[in-house]
Amino acid sequence: SATLTYDTLRFGEFEDFPETTEPVWILGREYSALTEKDGILSDVTSRLWFTYRKGFPPIGGTGPTSDTGWGCMLRCGQMILGQALMCRHLGRADWRWVSGEEQRHEYVNILNAFIDKKDSYYSIHQIAQMGVGEGKPIGQWYGPNTVAQVLKKLVVFDTWSKLVVHVAMDNTVVNRRKRLCMPWLDKAEACAASEGVGELNGYLEGACAFSEEETALWKPLVLLIPLRLGLTDINEAYIETLKKCFMLPQSLGVIGGKPNSAHYFIGYVGEELIYLDPHTTQTAVDPCEDGTFTDDSYHCQHPPCRMHICELDPSIAAGFFCRTEDEFDDWCMRIRRLSCNRDNLPMFELVESQPSHMVSVDAINLTPDFSDSERLERFFYSEDEEFEILSF
Repeated sequence: SATLTYDTLRFGEFEDFPETTEPVWILGREYSALTEKDGILSDVTSRLWFTYRKGFPPIGGTGPTSDTGWGCMLRCGQMILGQALMCRHLGRADWRWVSGEEQRHEYVNILNAFIDKKDSYYSIHQIAQMGVGEGKPIGQWYGPNTVAQVLKKLVVFDTWSKLVVHVAMDNTVVNRRKRLCMPWLDKAEACAASEGVGELNGYLEGACAFSEEETALWKPLVLLIPLRLGLTDINEAYIETLKKCFMLPQSLGVIGGKPNSAHYFIGYVGEELIYLDPHTTQTAVDPCEDGTFTDDSYHCQHPPCRMHICELDPSIAAGFFCRTEDEFDDWCMRIRRLSCNRDNLPMFELVESQPSHMVSVDAINLTPDFSDSERLERFFYSEDEEFEILSF
């Protein structure tokens, strides 16, 4: 990829947004390209934009100081998780970024979690080193499924955000998995078993019941669904369903790409996908002692990139964010409605309980020091080896 300066990004020539009567969808919000162009650009600019960087501290102490040429999918993973954190702490509806304005401390905390240094929760350093345990040497390109698995492990250490990341395998989302967002349930069931109570509800209603505050606890859910929507090209039968995913209020977008590059897709207009492109090398940011820094380079301030949906590589990962249990139940309802439309081929299946043929990924050790990499590898698509061969 060419190395561009930020001035080039701001003042170079970019294709303006099209004049069209087609609705524009950006992460669950609908716009008119004819009357709301400023709103579209403001929304896109407010998303966190992570690109290649150069000049950061060596990864692992002796590794690379730039991720140019290999880190684009890692940066896309940062962007989809960054959007989840923005929804978690700032909300999707009203917050907008404006250059030069004093920012809320929640926003500063989020951005600091991605700064290119070893002790940031979601830095390129953390993602690259966590991938080593999954058989991905530092400097090797990831597929969308691999980066999803790494994010799942990293989020455990973020005690401020208190997120749960679930990676739904085998094109299947198990409704019962929402228990992952209610950790008190496992404790309650264990207590019920030790007390000899046959029914969990009976235990919860008994003398040893949990407080209302405890049982109301729901950890916000980031649901990542790795998918393969065709062999070498996207199957056109999935296109309308994919577009409808961007219309859901819980949408975090899609990470994937096309041959030779990975992108973070945030919406669509007509037959074109709208995306943020990480293939620009910028100088790493060094925060001041108080943790503040100039953040303009973390927001894309030109019209967003677009590509025809048929150019999309079939290996993707779709993301959704459910802050509450009600939002998750609403998402399930919307997905069921999509599945009832016989004109569109569902991209994944939503089931109430885990099918007998599926093995639980959660049963495998996914802690940072796991050693049974051969067992874990069965849950990774072979697309990592095919889709990752890039020619920059």
